[in-house]
Amino acid sequence: MRFVTEEKRCSGCRTCQIFCAMVHFRKNNPKLGMLKIHGHFPEPGAYSISHCTQCGLCAQACPVGAIREKDGVYLVDPDVCTKCGVCVGACPYGVIFLHEEIPYAIKCDNCGECIRICPRVALMDGEKEVENYARI
Repeated sequence: MRFVTEEKRCSGCRTCQIFCAMVHFRKNNPKLGMLKIHGHFPEPGAYSISHCTQCGLCAQACPVGAIREKDGVYLVDPDVCTKCGVCVGACPYGVIFLHEEIPYAIKCDNCGECIRICPRVALMDGEKEVENYARI
């Protein structure tokens, strides 16, 4: 899957973040969503989307080797991660983070569920492997 955004379509509803948190952590908490929606105000309706590009800089920075590449996706091994935060500082997009409720670093696993649920089709799969429900 290749993550593509169409920021002009984003309404800032954060449905993607909530759904991501529900899928991965069973929590209704947009702060646990693995992509970030940024509102740019005072101009209402202007939003930008930050997401993991699977660049691997977090894996290179991890001092214990807790982030490994599998099929083009960098995944955090919760059993190895020490939650030191070095990967957080290495992420150029600010989308790998720590949260008090989760005992390891959190980053996108490229599941595509946010793409499926985005009501405005602001999130897409450039390879068309993941279909957005709004398009059906």
